[in-house]
Amino acid sequence: MPPTPEPRALLDGAAPLPRDFYARPALVVARACIGKVLVHSTPEGIAAGRIVETEAYRGPEDLAAHSAGGRRTARTEVMFGPPGYAYMFLLYGMHWAFNIVVASEGKPHAVLVRAVEPVIGLSLMSRRRGIAPGRIELTNGPGKLCQALGLDRAAYGMDVCGARLSLLSGAAGPIGRSPRINVDYAGAWAEKPWRFYERGNRYVSVPPRH
Repeated sequence: MPPTPEPRALLDGAAPLPRDFYARPALVVARACIGKVLVHSTPEGIAAGRIVETEAYRGPEDLAAHSAGGRRTARTEVMFGPPGYAYMFLLYGMHWAFNIVVASEGKPHAVLVRAVEPVIGLSLMSRRRGIAPGRIELTNGPGKLCQALGLDRAAYGMDVCGARLSLLSGAAGPIGRSPRINVDYAGAWAEKPWRFYERGNRYVSVPPRH
């Protein structure tokens, strides 16, 4: 696993990854996001985490995707737009999950960020989550990281190439693959190895089965 840079050094002169980064196939972007730093700036302060786990979703053919079958609703509308925008949805009706629209306009593809390693704003994340900064439960799951980073309904449709929400460059260690988590309803699509994670990182939400 590569060394984590000094927190504030991550932001000094750093520019958000360009839209072209997201204008690629979902599987390519999902893998490329590992090691990148997700930054969210709010009136409370800046919080950031290094991405260590993602999943690719490729509607309309992917039965695990919210856009399966070309389903186009008020909730999924942003997925049919240009790449590099945030798609937020509720997990189990309780916890927000953060996704990035990828590929090209009209293709409802997205990458779910499942876990991050905290790097900036740990005290702020701790207050939001109500747990100690050093615990892995701070950000080791999609709902947890959203609460820690202050991502909720208001982030829906937000530009991920903007000043408030962005991904910055970062290095990744060895990357593993596995089937996606909790998509058993999708039949054969549940077996697609479309989850990517940094091997050996303790913030990965579900340990690999080997």
